[in-house]
Amino acid sequence: MKIHFGRGVFSLHLLRYKDLSRFSQLGRLLLCACVTALIAGCNAEAGADLDAQQPWEVRNFNSDWFYLPDEIAHNGDRNLPAFPGADSPAWEKVTLPHTWNATDTVDATPGYRRAASWYAKTFTADAGSRYRMHFESANMVAEVFVNGQKVGEHVGGYVGFDVELTEALKRNSTNEVLVRVSNEYDRNLIPSQKADFFLFGGLTRDVWLQRLPETFIQRVAVSTPQVSHTAAQTQVSVSLDRGNASAPLTLDVRLLDGDKQEIQRTSTEISASSSDDAPVHIDLAQLDNPQLWSPDTPHLYAVEVTLKDAAGQILHQKNEAFGYRWFEMRPNQGFFVNGEQVLIRGTHRHEEHAGIGPAMSNALHRNDMQQIKDMGANFVRLAHYPQDPEVYRAANELGLIVWDELPWCRGGKGGEVWEANTERLLREQIAQNYNHPSIAFWSLGNEMYWEEDFAGGGADEEVLPYLKHLNRVAKELDPSRMTTIRKYYPGADVVDAFSPSIWAGWYGGAYGQYAAALEDAMGKYPTFLHMEYGGSGHKGRHTETPLDERGIPDAQVSVTEAMNQAVVKSIAKDTDWNESYIVNLFDWHLSVSESTENFAGNAQWAFKDFGTPLRPENPLPYINQKGLTDRAGNPKDAYYVFASYWAKQPFCYIESHSWTVRYGPKAGRPVKVYCNTDSAELFLNGDSLGSKTRRPGQFPAHGLVWQVPFREGENQLRVVGKNRADGQSVEDGYRLTYYVGEPAKTEQVVLTASRTGNDTFLITAEAQDKQGRRATEFSDRGYFSVLNGGGQLQENQGTYTGSSTIEMANGMAAIEFIPGARPAVVEFRTQNIKGVYIDLPAAGDH
Repeated sequence: MKIHFGRGVFSLHLLRYKDLSRFSQLGRLLLCACVTALIAGCNAEAGADLDAQQPWEVRNFNSDWFYLPDEIAHNGDRNLPAFPGADSPAWEKVTLPHTWNATDTVDATPGYRRAASWYAKTFTADAGSRYRMHFESANMVAEVFVNGQKVGEHVGGYVGFDVELTEALKRNSTNEVLVRVSNEYDRNLIPSQKADFFLFGGLTRDVWLQRLPETFIQRVAVSTPQVSHTAAQTQVSVSLDRGNASAPLTLDVRLLDGDKQEIQRTSTEISASSSDDAPVHIDLAQLDNPQLWSPDTPHLYAVEVTLKDAAGQILHQKNEAFGYRWFEMRPNQGFFVNGEQVLIRGTHRHEEHAGIGPAMSNALHRNDMQQIKDMGANFVRLAHYPQDPEVYRAANELGLIVWDELPWCRGGKGGEVWEANTERLLREQIAQNYNHPSIAFWSLGNEMYWEEDFAGGGADEEVLPYLKHLNRVAKELDPSRMTTIRKYYPGADVVDAFSPSIWAGWYGGAYGQYAAALEDAMGKYPTFLHMEYGGSGHKGRHTETPLDERGIPDAQVSVTEAMNQAVVKSIAKDTDWNESYIVNLFDWHLSVSESTENFAGNAQWAFKDFGTPLRPENPLPYINQKGLTDRAGNPKDAYYVFASYWAKQPFCYIESHSWTVRYGPKAGRPVKVYCNTDSAELFLNGDSLGSKTRRPGQFPAHGLVWQVPFREGENQLRVVGKNRADGQSVEDGYRLTYYVGEPAKTEQVVLTASRTGNDTFLITAEAQDKQGRRATEFSDRGYFSVLNGGGQLQENQGTYTGSSTIEMANGMAAIEFIPGARPAVVEFRTQNIKGVYIDLPAAGDH
């Protein structure tokens, strides 16, 4: 059996019967069963699972791709190069989503792969249908070939696109699909190469195969031009692709409630002479007393559109979810949803995850959004690009307001090619995300003038007119939503809402300046909302003496982020990024934002740690460590600060579970507890230290702070939080070791290994003093390595136990190790520790 890809040949070599003699009878049976299953699977993949009984079908097309990490160039639309055969190790079998930058972005080698690769797959097409492929994205440029013929391309990442396959197909035969994807440097594409995140390459989202009739529904757009608590209007715009057909048609439209029950229906006749590309507009009857979508009650409706031929036969059908709601930014009054003031309690999301980059499953996308909702947030800014369709579906269903951003991030403005690409991407973004009720803002960019890619491209005379043009485009396509930008001050009056740069206590000033900074911005910008604040926290790094609301002496006074950080003094540049400070910074910011009248609200930067090429010397190299969780979604201390203000599910958290060794006087040290319960009682080694009433917004920790008289040695802390109304209680606790006195100098580093539940070892490096106590002030950059190749480190994950290079936190560093076929030796060293070693068994040994 042979599978052809372009001019190359994939050969699946099946064993001849006489070759089976070297197998046992059971082995022969198993082998034959595997081959039979493989052939059956290929047949099913080729099209047997596309139901020929129905005129249309959409099938997930993610499995059984072959990937070639080779730039192999081609010459023209029809002249494909020769490809290696299937038995070549050059081809790798992959399942989408996929990126070739899953780990090289955060490894120890500077740079990451910015190049082209090929993806290949086969399928069978029936005799009577049209076929399209839908790509949810291809980063950044894609060309699609079928049977050696170029059938489509797309320039730009982060948005979906369709490619018609029909004319190039072999009917009832095997068809070969090749996709060339490139994330090569191209300054004519947004975002800029100078953006503070990685420009991953690959087919990073789902791909779908669509079998369609000659005439089908191309797009359904649902508008709600008038909405109130008592009535709502609904307009449905249907775009058809008629192909070569010109017969009369009927469109049936049903309005469905959240339980999929029909509320109303209508039909529209379409004559044979109607224009191919003119959308059909249908007004539904007024809906009385609609259930409105909001963060607390995310009610959804759906429109079902059915296309029929003159005989009443169903040709195609689409179902689009939407919601009734309206958003406002009232000058000097704040943000409103459905006429009621709502404080934006938000965060930001980058689309990536440890070990896989942006090639995330729908389950991982939804888990991020669920975590954000569980924290109590009601708003997500999608930074700095449109994201996976599952993200918007989750926002719709969970009740998260979305700021959807065009990826015009830094670089200034380019020439005609740049302009055409940028406008087209905005148009595609708005068209594909139009129906999502969660989207309140179309953002036209972020820091657009910074770090220009074209000479003079950052000048106001270049940026401002084009921003005005994009604003007109957005209003033409969707007059119902607000436009916005962040940190381009000449454009503040162009858009409906604006965010300046305010990084109080991080890139400039002190966090004690936040209230004054808000007052100043609210005076300057009538429709002001604050995007991006916070700071970096190196997980596990703590201090007994964090900086307070006054910051550091001689720091930059302005709270605006300077483009050139090298010339300013700031907490970001001149401190050690301990979590103790970041917890206080967020606590202060939230106490201010929750109590400032007529403030629209803010969004913390960012929910998860994420990768960036601009920060190779961070404590965790190439990782922006401002996340409330690590890159794998594990909460840091700061997560619980936000939850204590916003979360609905009762909880308590003692700061901090990663602060397991402390030093201090005999009188002990203060301990903060973050709870959202009415009261909390703290226990030390089983003895109560008293109950305290939570006072929302009181700094720090809503007043839940105890002076704890630790004993020398091991201690057990436990807290019990209670609510008055229902008597419900929650608990938290952990063990820590306390030493009277001050930390001593480092004498040695000791390696230990403990088994995890994943058949791996956690290798821990601990700095110790002469007495064997942890040296908590040791913060050298450490390096793990395997000396003899017996196993491998779980590295290049961009996490605190998945990075072979990392700064020690309070004298500790750790990494996971995967055992191999033979024993291994793992080394740890720093600039000052010349090498310590640990022996580890082979896989399966105990």
